[in-house]
Amino acid sequence: MTVDGGAPDFPHGGEALVGGMVNAGAVFRQGSLVDRPAPRTAPALHAHLRALRRHGFDGAPLPVGRTADGRERLTFVPGDVALPPFPPWALTDSALASVGSLLRDLHAASAALPVDPCVDWPRDLADPEGGPLLCHNDVCPDNVVFRDGHATAFIDFDLAAPGRPVWDVAMAARYWIPMLDPESAAALYPGGALDAPRRLRVLADSYGLSAQERAELPEVIEQTTAICRDFVAARVAEGDSVYRRVLAERGGWTRWDRIQTWLTTHRATFTAALLC
Repeated sequence: MTVDGGAPDFPHGGEALVGGMVNAGAVFRQGSLVDRPAPRTAPALHAHLRALRRHGFDGAPLPVGRTADGRERLTFVPGDVALPPFPPWALTDSALASVGSLLRDLHAASAALPVDPCVDWPRDLADPEGGPLLCHNDVCPDNVVFRDGHATAFIDFDLAAPGRPVWDVAMAARYWIPMLDPESAAALYPGGALDAPRRLRVLADSYGLSAQERAELPEVIEQTTAICRDFVAARVAEGDSVYRRVLAERGGWTRWDRIQTWLTTHRATFTAALLC
């Protein structure tokens, strides 16, 4: 039985899709559809995803319907998704640049759509300053679909909320540069150290950040890192076993302290790379 019509009625099951943490083990592919837990903002979010397609952005799944037991069905987006430890193809400059370009396209379409102020959008990873468009807020490798080495779609819009474009770019930078100290990066990004200042410039150029946004970006990345730490802390405090395990495996709160110190220490270097 469906709530809003359109989604075929079949029991949960199918091919389990790996990746992600919030809905780990609860997302399934059933032919051309993905069956997953629906976010509480599903009605507004589904309307937004459909409007994005009408405004020419085809880099997101289309909602098909919701079920009476709190799940949603969306079109399956074929392609490759990079999972840790991330493969070499996901760490190329061309892959990074394609993420920036796709994010710019998403924002261009989103800017044409009004954000419903009556919706209680999730604040978990949202821009504390708010903003003019609905940001994705979680452009991590798990949520980007690639074809032939280039980003073609974003998935998992559960944490979407109003914000500034530079906030979404900063969130993406955390994962795709990555904006991590070398010790933290080595565990997830094998194959040698990545040149963070240079890669940050690649992302900014491919997105087309303005001079003002480039000047703001390093500090906004620090802000997003603090928000992400609070996100993890809340889930650990709630007893979430996945987040507790990952926190322990990746060095605990000492790692988060190290990352924040590294970002602050190198802020001037990142700013110079973006503005030169």
